[in-house]
Amino acid sequence: MSMDIKAPLLSIEHLTLALPGGADRPHAVRDISLKLEHGEVLCLVGESGSGKSMLAGAVTGLLPHGAHRQTGRIVFRGEDLTQRSASAMREIRGRDISMIFQEPMSALNPLQTIGSQIEETMRVHGVLARRHERSARAARVVELLELVGLPQPERLRHAYPFSLSGGQRQRVLIAIALVLEPSLLIADEPTTALDVTTQAKILELIRQVQRKRHMGILFITHDFGVVAEIADRVAVLERGVLVEYGEAHQVLNHPRHPYTRQLIDAIPHGRFHGRPIADDIPVLLDVQGLKKAYPAREASSFAFWRQRATVPALSDVSFTLRRGETLGVVGESGSGKSTLARALLRFSRLESGHIRFEGQDFAHLANKTLRPLRRHIQMVFQDPVASLNSKQTVGQIIAAGPIAYGVPPAQAYRDARDLLTLIGLPEQAAERYPHQFSGGQRQRISIARALALEPKILVADEAVSGLDVSVQAHVLELLQTIQQKMGMALIFITHDLRVAAQICHRIVVMRAGQIVETGEVAQILESPQHPYTQQLIGAIPGRQSQWGERTNAATERACSVVTLDEQRIR
Repeated sequence: MSMDIKAPLLSIEHLTLALPGGADRPHAVRDISLKLEHGEVLCLVGESGSGKSMLAGAVTGLLPHGAHRQTGRIVFRGEDLTQRSASAMREIRGRDISMIFQEPMSALNPLQTIGSQIEETMRVHGVLARRHERSARAARVVELLELVGLPQPERLRHAYPFSLSGGQRQRVLIAIALVLEPSLLIADEPTTALDVTTQAKILELIRQVQRKRHMGILFITHDFGVVAEIADRVAVLERGVLVEYGEAHQVLNHPRHPYTRQLIDAIPHGRFHGRPIADDIPVLLDVQGLKKAYPAREASSFAFWRQRATVPALSDVSFTLRRGETLGVVGESGSGKSTLARALLRFSRLESGHIRFEGQDFAHLANKTLRPLRRHIQMVFQDPVASLNSKQTVGQIIAAGPIAYGVPPAQAYRDARDLLTLIGLPEQAAERYPHQFSGGQRQRISIARALALEPKILVADEAVSGLDVSVQAHVLELLQTIQQKMGMALIFITHDLRVAAQICHRIVVMRAGQIVETGEVAQILESPQHPYTQQLIGAIPGRQSQWGERTNAATERACSVVTLDEQRIR
């Protein structure tokens, strides 16, 4: 493909993408025009359903079935890609235009090693494809794994995706995208749901590679904290319409459109005051000395001849939870947060320790004795798609728990409809299936299911990590309101200290299965004592920028107790 260095790298001109019949609107994007220069990072921002990924699909020629270009052009290095055939588009995908997908476990083949998946791009495009060039391909794989900062690349190229962490898998996707040094890199939410420290490393990696290769990057995100870290220019989409477009500093500090201001206001920034709670409130849950270990993976095939090594997941974890209190549990992936959640609900057995609920220790109770207590501690899982039964209606899902505990089915279904109203969904939603709802709505359904048994403690495990910032704010507000109405305590597990600051009274910081720091929100976030806590806070996207230090009315509202209109609660 010839290259016109005077022209923009990518120019989208009056593009309209039509959606198939039955969609919630006729167009995925409507009359979109924007440009991406060589060596520039253009951030495409908007909520789920705004058309960001559809726009990326149009550029790569990977639109979903039923969607099609209605009008407009997509000009890449002076050539209109809309005039290329499907086979001609395959020639430039991976070579001139590459894409980093949002979910690495969906994008990576679980049956192929990391090295073979990186080599596949070379073979498809005829680069080092001959048998005698096998050693050169292997060397290129090692070089790329080193470039993206993965440890022991020679060993790692033989590993399978399941054996890598989320951040490592995302780095593998970046390596695959960079195999042939493309001119244009499209990154579709590459840091969503990652730890803040891992996210910071991925963002810095993308920036370094972009500067070294002088690539243009179309970076898709819903997080303005990420935008503040990486963007040169910003385009904001609302339901397929470009509502704001300009230099990053101008959009971040002086947004013109109300929708842009709404997205920015949904990001907590400024000072963190937390939510105070009285010291004289009685303790509901007393956790002391929890220890849990998992078997370590053995490289030797003769490992069964000797005692297996173990990896500690929880090491002497102790804390208390008061009635009506929200305790935040923060830390990176692998810090023991989810193991702690499973231990509290007795999904896994402990080596030692005590979990006293209202004075009764249920850490080592037999299942028969434990069953009546389970209803008092319920859980909201991170992924509602995986945790909701796709073959049951929403009403059946919510009513299942109460029915199991002896509530008459008719009453359980009436209560399920009332809960749907409480979480902001219509009663008619009870007759629909989970796949018919958005991600934020499915998470609300998960909350309703957990509330159906009227628990005294709700454990929320990364319940908002994959949601848009505005939807995230609504779910957090909903949790606080329900907590006040029902008087329950909340254990809120998250890797994002900004989110913890919005909803928590106190925070415990976990690292490698241990609690390294605990205290009130303001103390933890404004005066952290442990180096690891300081590292987590320093990695918050946008915190180092001038925009990240602003304080506005929305932040003050988010960091205080939020109360919804009384009519919405009844």
